[in-house]
Amino acid sequence: MITRDTGRFLAFARGLAADFGPACAKAAFLVAPEGFALAEQSASDNAYMDLSVRVDPRRALDQHRELQRALAEDLPTVCFPGDPATPDALFPNNVFATAPGRLVIGNMRHPVRQREAERADIRGFFTGALGYREIDLRAQPGICELTGSMVVDRARGLGFAGLGERCDAVGAAALHAALGLRATLLFDLAPGEYHANVVMSVLAGRALVVCPGGFADPAVPAALAALYAPAVVTLDDAQKAGFAGNCIALRGDRVRISQAGADALRPGQVAALAGAGFALAPVPLDEIEKAGGSLRCCVAEIY
Repeated sequence: MITRDTGRFLAFARGLAADFGPACAKAAFLVAPEGFALAEQSASDNAYMDLSVRVDPRRALDQHRELQRALAEDLPTVCFPGDPATPDALFPNNVFATAPGRLVIGNMRHPVRQREAERADIRGFFTGALGYREIDLRAQPGICELTGSMVVDRARGLGFAGLGERCDAVGAAALHAALGLRATLLFDLAPGEYHANVVMSVLAGRALVVCPGGFADPAVPAALAALYAPAVVTLDDAQKAGFAGNCIALRGDRVRISQAGADALRPGQVAALAGAGFALAPVPLDEIEKAGGSLRCCVAEIY
């Protein structure tokens, strides 16, 4: 099922058991921010970037190394080298996604990001070393920046695709098929939003973090909250701007989030996550966040 009808989607999704696959990844990979800089093309439709801000490449690299060390406490985490010619490559989940036995290559909007999909080392790691089959979405016309554009509930096989300049309905349908999902809900992001994974996160298939202000239609976040109730944390716009929604569960009892995102949460919201079985595990990423993404954007999951 691929639909914009929130009522139809909700009725279908409520009947699904959490038996589609593992709720959390078995491993993850990162790409180092070598020559860290702000990409002008990406800034054209990423309101979280400010090209006037000065960046510190060494500090970004140090924070990224600490991120890898932290994530390695949760699951095996490998890091590929970066390239100054592709400054957004430190956000690999937009270009590469996986399902069991499959590597998906995204169809990126900006040329500076399209170059990342050509990397022989990352593609060879999956197709050669792991024996994954490659599914290249660049062969179809739709734009889809993978798990930046679509938040996925892996336990239920559900996709939540935020449509905008970096994802259209054709691209979302292609990713739905590539991941073999049971159902995908299409919705328009609010003006100025570029990726769904900044405005919402599904944690291990059993909790939702969501900012209603990131959606064009308020009925959509209301339906999502109904699906995951009572394990729902509702963010305001200021918390979203602090990347509190750009979080991820790489194991069933821990939420990885940037320090800025964690600091933006109120005590009651932290308690709600604890009630759903999650402890916060923040990592300082303020230098990297100047590039318009945060912790979840840095993590490409391996299933």
